[in-house]
Amino acid sequence: MKENTKHEVTHESASAEGLVKERYDVEGMTCAACENAVTRAVAKLDGVEEVRVSLMTNAMDVAYDRQKMSARQIEKAVQDAGYDAHLKPKKSARTAGKPSAQPEQSPFAKQAEDMRQRLRISVPFLLALLYVAMGPMIALPLPKALTGMEGSASFALLQFLLVLPIAFANRIYFIHGFRSLWKRQPNMDSLIAVGAAAGLIYGVFALFQISYGMGFGDAKRVMQYRHDLYFEGAGTILTLITLGKYWEVKSKLKTTGSLRALMDLQPKTARVVHNGVETIVGIEEVEKGDILSVRPGERIALDGVVVEGRSSVDESAITGESIPVEKGVGDKVTGATMNKVGAFRFRATAVGEETTLAKIIELVEEAQATKAPMQALADKIAGIFVPVVIGISILTLAVWLLVGQPFTFALRLAICVLVISCPCALGLATPVVVMVATGKAAENGLLIKSAEALEILHETKILALDKTGTITEGHPHVTDILVAEDWDTETILQLAGSLEKDSEQPLAEAIVQSAKQKDIPLLAVEDFEAVPGRGVKGKVTKEEKTYALAVGNRRFMNEEGIAIDALQNEAESLAEQGKTPIYFAADGVVIAILAAADVIKNTSRKALHALQERGITPVMLTGDNEKTARAIANDLGIDRYVAGILPQDKERYVREWQEDGKVKVGMVGDGINDAPALVRANVGIAIGAGTDVAVDSADMVLVRSDLQDVVSAVDLSAKTKKKIQENLFWAFFYNVICIPLAAGVFYPAFGITLNPMIAAAAMSLSSVFVMTNALTLRRFRVIHEEKYTAAEKNPERIAIRSLPAMIGYNNIETKLGDAFKGHSAGQHVEEMHNEKESEESMKKVLHIEGMSCVHCQKHVSDALNALDGVQATVDLENAKADVEITGSVSDDTLKKAVTDAGYTVTSIEV
Repeated sequence: MKENTKHEVTHESASAEGLVKERYDVEGMTCAACENAVTRAVAKLDGVEEVRVSLMTNAMDVAYDRQKMSARQIEKAVQDAGYDAHLKPKKSARTAGKPSAQPEQSPFAKQAEDMRQRLRISVPFLLALLYVAMGPMIALPLPKALTGMEGSASFALLQFLLVLPIAFANRIYFIHGFRSLWKRQPNMDSLIAVGAAAGLIYGVFALFQISYGMGFGDAKRVMQYRHDLYFEGAGTILTLITLGKYWEVKSKLKTTGSLRALMDLQPKTARVVHNGVETIVGIEEVEKGDILSVRPGERIALDGVVVEGRSSVDESAITGESIPVEKGVGDKVTGATMNKVGAFRFRATAVGEETTLAKIIELVEEAQATKAPMQALADKIAGIFVPVVIGISILTLAVWLLVGQPFTFALRLAICVLVISCPCALGLATPVVVMVATGKAAENGLLIKSAEALEILHETKILALDKTGTITEGHPHVTDILVAEDWDTETILQLAGSLEKDSEQPLAEAIVQSAKQKDIPLLAVEDFEAVPGRGVKGKVTKEEKTYALAVGNRRFMNEEGIAIDALQNEAESLAEQGKTPIYFAADGVVIAILAAADVIKNTSRKALHALQERGITPVMLTGDNEKTARAIANDLGIDRYVAGILPQDKERYVREWQEDGKVKVGMVGDGINDAPALVRANVGIAIGAGTDVAVDSADMVLVRSDLQDVVSAVDLSAKTKKKIQENLFWAFFYNVICIPLAAGVFYPAFGITLNPMIAAAAMSLSSVFVMTNALTLRRFRVIHEEKYTAAEKNPERIAIRSLPAMIGYNNIETKLGDAFKGHSAGQHVEEMHNEKESEESMKKVLHIEGMSCVHCQKHVSDALNALDGVQATVDLENAKADVEITGSVSDDTLKKAVTDAGYTVTSIEV
C-alpha cells in the first residue's frame, strides 16, 4: 500500500496549523546535482516541513512553519547554495484569472533567448578560431604572418583573442561552476568550467612558452607548444555545450507546450450584461453571479450555467471530446470551451482560480513537479556523480603522467572525462517524461496528480469500480415500455409523464425525462396525490377525455384495487434483469408496465473487456442486492463483484485485496463517498468529475464520464514507464561507456582516445537524446472504440413491446370474458377493490442469526422489502423481522431472501 502523500498544505488549511506552502522560481539549476543541492540547502532549515524541487520546471515548493521561518530566509539559503530563488506572487481572488488571460513568459523561453544570444556571439568566433587552429591540417591557407616559427606568437595570440569573446559570452558556466565548487556542491557547470578553464589556462601557458622560445631562440620549444594550444578545445567545449543546452531548453518548451496551450485558452475579455446592456470588460473584472453573453464562434470566458438561449459547444480543450455538446437553459458550461453556432447567456459560477481551467492547470503543474519512484536511484547517483567524475579526472591525469605519457596527453584525457560526463541525462531522464505525459494527458481530459500514480497504474492487478455513476449512468432511466393493445407509446409517456412531473422520486424523473426526450408535451394534473413508497395518482384530461391515472409499484396497485396478477411473469422477468417494474393504470386498468434502471453506460462493457485484455481484473462494488448485482455483472461480462456494500466497506475490501494478494489495487469512483477507498488504493481514479476537477482523494481525475478513459490512462502509464526505463538505461549506459573511453582505458589495447571537442558534442547529444525520446510521447493518442452517449440522449435505449395477456382500455368488455359480461369497467374495478379489502394480509415473525450492526439490519430489511407483497420491519436488538405479507409469498422465499443477504433464519412464527 502506498503512503498517504496526497495531502497538500493549502493556504487556507495551513493557516490554522501555522504552516504555509509557497512556490519559488529557482534560477541557475542545470542538472540533478543542482536540484539536490537546493533541496539539501532548504530542507535543513528549522521550520521547513517539506521541500520539493523540480529541475524540469525550475520551481520549488516549500511547506514551512511561518512562525519559525520566512520566505526571505528560504531565498537566502538557496543563494548561499549558489543559486537564486524568488517567491512567486500569490494571486488574489480578484486577479487570479489574469495570468491565464495574459500568461507570463515561460522561463524556458527566456533561457532559450539567452542561449540564442550567446550562440550568435560564440559560433562566428568559434568558426574563425577553428579555421586558424585547424585549417592547416586540411590544407586551408593562412596569412604568412601566422605561419612558421616566425608567426607562431601571432598564431597563438590570435587564437587567444578569438576564444575570449566565446569565454565571455558563456561566462555563466565559470560563475556557477566555480561558485558551486567553492560551496563544495559541484554540479555539471563545475565540470564544464574546470574542463574549459584547464584548456584556457594551458593555452595561456603555451602562449608564454612560445614567447619564451622565440625570445631565447628555442625553435623546438616554439614548434612544440604551437601544436599544443588548447584554445580551440576550450572554445568548442563552451559553444557545443551551449548548443546542446539550447536544444535541451527548446525541447523543454515543447514538453510544456500542452500546459502553455491550456493557459492561453482563456479569453482576455468577457461580454457582461448589466440591465440588458452588454459591456466588454477584462476577464479579471468579472464576478460570481454576473450574466455573460456569448456569440457564435466565441470562446466561453468562465464556468457558469446557461440562463437563456441554446447552442452547441466544442469542449475538446477541456475533455478532449471532439464532437460539440448541445447546451440549453440549466446546462453547465466550462470556461475556455468554444461556442459554435448559437448564442446564449450564462451566469458565472466560478472565477479566477475556482474555474475548471485554473484547477486543471494547477493539477498539471503539481504533477509535473512530482517524481516517479524510478527516479530515486538516478537521484542518489546524481548526488555523488560530479564529485566522483572530478576524482576520476584527477586520477586519469595522475595515472597517465605516472606511466610516462606527456603532460598534454594526460591533460587532454582528463579534460575529456570532465566534459563527456553527463549528469543532465540522469537528472532529466524521468521528469521530462512525466512532464510530456501529464501535459498530453491533460489535452485529453486525463488529469494526473502524481508521477507515482502515472508510473504504477498499469501494474495494478485488481481494479475496483464503484457501480453507480462509474459503470452506470448514476440515475434511473426508462429501459422498457410494455404497452397494452389499443394504446401507443407516445400517449403512455404523455399521460405518465404528466402525472409524474410533480413527483420528486428518481423513478418519476426518469419517466418525465423520457417524455421530454421525445418532445412530448405534458398536460395539467388534477387531484394529484402522492403515496410515499407506493406511487402517485391523479386525473389528466387529454382531448376532452379525463383519465383517472395511477402509477406505482405492486403494493400500490393492490391498494388501489387494480388487477395485476396476470402480469407477474413480465414484472418478475424485468426484476431479474435488475430493473424496477412500474405499473401504469388508467381508469382502474393497467395499460402499461414501464421498467426503469440505472443503465450501464454504452462504453462500459468495451472498457471492462479492454482492461481484462491488459491483465487487470475488474471488480464491481455495489450496494445492490445479490440478485441485481449478479444480473449486472453478467451483462457486463465480468466474473467478480461485491453486492450489498456500503461506502465505508469499500476501503476494507481494497485493503484486504492488497494484503492478501500482495498486489497493487486501483479504485475507480466518484471521489466523494468513495474517498476512503480512493485513498487506500495504490492508484485512486475519480471519473466523471466534470467541473469539480480538484478531487483531493484521487491520484487521477478523468473529466469525462467514460470508463474508456481508464483504459487510456492505463495505456499512457505503460508507455510512460517504458520511456522512463529507456531514458534511464541510456543515461547509465552512456556514462558507464563514455567515461572509461574518455579516460583512455581502451588506449593501451586499441589505441583509442577522444578529443575534448568530440567529448563535448557527445555530452550535448546525450541530453538531447533523452529529451527527444521523451517527446515521442506527444504522439500518444486517446482512441475510443465507441463514443460515449449519455442514456438520455439515446432514444433507442428504450425497448418497446406489447403487453401480453392484458386488457386494452378501449375494449374492456370484450376482454373481460363471460364471467364479467354485462358489467362496466368501473363496476369490475369496484368489485376487485372490495375483494382486496376483504382479503386479509398475513403477519409472520422471522428469527434471524448473524445481525451485529445497523448495516446488517439494513441489509436484511432491503432484502425482505424487495419482495413483492412483503413489508418488513427488522428489530436488531431482538434479532427478528416482523413481516406483513399481502399475496402468496412462501416461507422458503422469505428464507432465501435473508440467506442471500448473508444471514440465517432460525425459525418463522405465524
